[in-house]
Amino acid sequence: MRMPNAKLIPAVGELLKEGHTVTLPLRGNSMRPFLVHKRDKALLVPPKAIKTGDPVLAEVSPKHYVLHRIVKIEGDTITLCGDGNCATESCHRDNVVALAVEFYRKGRTRPDSIYSLKWRVYSALWTRLFPLRRYLLKLHDVLFNSRRPLDD
Repeated sequence: MRMPNAKLIPAVGELLKEGHTVTLPLRGNSMRPFLVHKRDKALLVPPKAIKTGDPVLAEVSPKHYVLHRIVKIEGDTITLCGDGNCATESCHRDNVVALAVEFYRKGRTRPDSIYSLKWRVYSALWTRLFPLRRYLLKLHDVLFNSRRPLDD
């Protein structure tokens, strides 16, 4: 079943407030090359304690939601950037709907935790390569032809 994010994400937020976790398939290319459109899934939990580097689901404008990494927190203003993006977006702390704590990648049944050494090393390296990201993503696209249309 496919539902617009404008309807789905508020329902997800309500489930999280009730103490549930939610697993959602990922849509879009903003977290590539490591998280892939329609292939991977994210396990979401309530955003109780978020920090720089955490992947969060947030409303960045009315009814427009993204799953991006936190790159900066200044008071109640949070700056986000998708791993596959070269531009940032901002939201208010209250607009963070969920924290993604695990990702099911490549059809695997065992998730990758954001608290694992593997994820922390990947995150540290990738975020430090931000000035080169545009070129690295282009190279990845050429080598692996990974950019797929979103409507397939």
